[in-house]
Amino acid sequence: MAPTSDPSDFGLPFEVRSIATHDGLELPAWWIPAPIDAKAPAIVLVHGWESARHRTLPNAQFLHALGYHVLTVDIRGHGLNAPETLPVSAGEFGIDALAAVEAALGDERVTQVAVFGHSMGSIGAILAAAAEPRVAAAVLTATPADPYRLTRQTFRLAHLPIPNVIAYPLAWLTTRVYLEPRAHTVDAISATTAIRRFRGPILAIHGTDDRVVPFGHLGRLVAAARAARRDDPAAAPVTELVIPGGQHSWMYEYPAYRAAIGGFLAAAIEGPLAPEEAARLAESIDARRPTEPDHAFSAVAAGRVLREMGVAEPAVIDIGG
Repeated sequence: MAPTSDPSDFGLPFEVRSIATHDGLELPAWWIPAPIDAKAPAIVLVHGWESARHRTLPNAQFLHALGYHVLTVDIRGHGLNAPETLPVSAGEFGIDALAAVEAALGDERVTQVAVFGHSMGSIGAILAAAAEPRVAAAVLTATPADPYRLTRQTFRLAHLPIPNVIAYPLAWLTTRVYLEPRAHTVDAISATTAIRRFRGPILAIHGTDDRVVPFGHLGRLVAAARAARRDDPAAAPVTELVIPGGQHSWMYEYPAYRAAIGGFLAAAIEGPLAPEEAARLAESIDARRPTEPDHAFSAVAAGRVLREMGVAEPAVIDIGG
């Protein structure tokens, strides 16, 4: 999916940038400077699977109003990047999110950096946070807890008629086969493993009606993070936010979502505003999804083929960003 809008469509100033990765790629990115030309924290936004940086712009809209710099990037194989010949997994999301974090940290106008991801981008965000100790905070939305459960859910989204007794071992095998070409291990790309290593403040958000990454993933992640910090008095808190009725995408349209993120970041990374003021301002911003053609998750597209064969039920799911 190529970007169908840019920050100017949201009234935001921006610079076109290129983010260099450690393996030699140049990722297209937008830098949205803080409204006041001064030093301020930066938020690195990481979009989800089959998405692109333009789908992070409603989040950028209220983050900019709060006084932050924002950096949003197209992950390899997405947006304006060329297609990849090898499979793209959470491992690549993590590598590219880390490159964006390092680019933000290298800007003299930046005082601290937080990561903010959606879905697969949340895995990339927490992988980057676990790898880079200078990441000050993480906002994780609709995050898959581990690769096996994500693969099993993909079977469900495609309405593949596989009984559980077969589906779970098949998910285990499929995940390992998918990761093999890039030599990733399952543990190395697991959000649950990464969240145990990160010690900074975390805000984890999930909608109760998420059909792509089921709501139960939130509890698994939060439990893992809190258990890892139980004996560490220096570890920062882990906060969770449940959005009743929230789906996989577009949670930024909920005022409670914006308020929680505004207050969390103001407290976690010493933002320009006090937490209460930041929460109120974020809540007041009318953040709405970009106008664009409908885009269905590829697993759902596969399900449509099966429906034409008469073996699956209908499904309409947008994975958003």
